[in-house]
Order: sequence, then structure tokens, then C-alpha cells
Amino acid sequence: MSQRRRLPFLLAVATLAGGLTAGCTIRQAICRSGEYPVAAVDSTTGRACVADGEQPPTGFVRFPEGKEPKHVDDEWDVYWRDHKLDERGVEMP
Repeated sequence: MSQRRRLPFLLAVATLAGGLTAGCTIRQAICRSGEYPVAAVDSTTGRACVADGEQPPTGFVRFPEGKEPKHVDDEWDVYWRDHKLDERGVEMP
């Protein structure tokens, strides 16, 4: 490889390596764009995504307003792993 071609290649490799080691994370969304998350009634594990404008399927409820998980491992995703909702979407004791 000539000196002229090696420099851009080395810069690209260095940039990629720096990005991988810099602690950057890509936040994975709970649902796709145009969808919202719902929780299974009386469950800490059952979840689904529903198209905006549609009602949750039978056995599922919306998360309380302001407590919807948006990304994997965000505050509300972690919270709802240990908390349940009843059939009205009210948090169970």
C-alpha cells in the first residue's frame, strides 16, 4: 500500500477503534417509531408494542403517563421489571 493510500486507511481504523473503546453506547428503543409500549396485566415480564392510535390488545394496558419505558435499560424499563399493573393500568402494591 502506498504512503498516500495508507494515511486515510489508518485514520479510518483509528477513528473506528476510538469509537469502540470510548464507551459509546447505542440505546435500543423499546418500540419502533409509530408504536408505543404496553404491559401485560399482573406481569413483570409481558410486554408488547402497539401501533399509535390503536388500543392495547386484551390482557395488556398502557403504562401510566410519564412512566413509559422508551429505551432498553432506561429508568422505567428497569422499574417495571419489579412492578405490575392491574387491568385498569394502576400500579399494583
